[in-house]
Amino acid sequence: MTTTTDLVSYEDALASYDPVMGLEVHVELGTKTKMFCGCSTELGAEPNSQTCPVCLGLPGALPVVNATGVESAIKIGLALNCEIAEWCRFARKNYFYPDMPKNFQTSQYDEPIAFNGYLDVQLEDGETFRVEIERAHMEEDTGKSTHVGGATGRIHGASHSLLDYNRAGIPLIEIVTKPIEGAGERAPEVAKAYVRELREVIKALGVSEARMEMGQMRCDVNLSLRPHGTEKFGTRSETKNVNSLRSVERAARFEIQRHAAVLGGGGTIVQETRHFHEDTGSTTSGRVKEEAEDYRYFPEPDLVPVAPSREWVEEIRAGLPELPLVRRNRLVAEWGISATDMQAILNAGALDLIVATIDAGADAASARKWWMGELARSANESGTALD
Repeated sequence: MTTTTDLVSYEDALASYDPVMGLEVHVELGTKTKMFCGCSTELGAEPNSQTCPVCLGLPGALPVVNATGVESAIKIGLALNCEIAEWCRFARKNYFYPDMPKNFQTSQYDEPIAFNGYLDVQLEDGETFRVEIERAHMEEDTGKSTHVGGATGRIHGASHSLLDYNRAGIPLIEIVTKPIEGAGERAPEVAKAYVRELREVIKALGVSEARMEMGQMRCDVNLSLRPHGTEKFGTRSETKNVNSLRSVERAARFEIQRHAAVLGGGGTIVQETRHFHEDTGSTTSGRVKEEAEDYRYFPEPDLVPVAPSREWVEEIRAGLPELPLVRRNRLVAEWGISATDMQAILNAGALDLIVATIDAGADAASARKWWMGELARSANESGTALD
């Protein structure tokens, strides 16, 4: 286990190495039914009560694609400035976990529905950083394992495990960045800002509530270091299922310090998945990371290809809402405030509240003062969300 004593200082790490990141974000879509069957996606139901032969992978059961899931994927792709495939298909990603009832995940491999995009994100000082998007593809979620009898909630030390397949088959969109280079010491801040902006985009599109604390949006943080002046990427680690903006930033920062300590001590980074611990801000080893060939991908034989017409894609594009960055820039101009003021409003979670107050009849200056003054102070003191 890596502890804080195994780290070098953040400043020393950045003095010797350039961080390179890759962020993989999974978003649960807010469809009424699952991706390949008619089972409900409603939360809170009795375990294993929202299942059928399709999502349980029983012999002879045939999947059917959820059209709303495809439409949501196209919306996300367009909002991320991606190209939308004229023809794509699903694949089987083979791996064996107790919470994967079919022993494969229906996903997309070499033919994603959306690819080659970007998302501009604003940092704390108002600077804009462009994150290039490799792909956004459709897939399904797994079931949920609950490990009972241990102290940590993990399988180690547990006496037994319970499996709930209600979540198995819920539509997911996985959004994968290209390698994020050039962020330097601001890499953890860029990671946090990207996930925050992506969450705002997803919410604006209305395709998911994107509540990270409920697992509706989660981020895998891939990170590697390379010595200054070199081009070759280092070996990466992948911190899995990070579920808050603060934790995304902390996980990236910790891994920078841990990688630098290992490399500086003459060691070798192991390509592996890692778990993030909220209480300490540290990560611990999970399992050796598979490569694509380990999953033995092959085209899904039970599903026809997806070929969205150009007319449908343009119809969806025309119906997109005003996206968050465009909206914020418009409000900055309308309200006559600075980018720093807007960042403070965002950090406080007050933007939608201020807009709603203005819509109810208040002037902009009074609405901002009301929410960012007494109410923000009271919320902060009581530890309550501003809304």
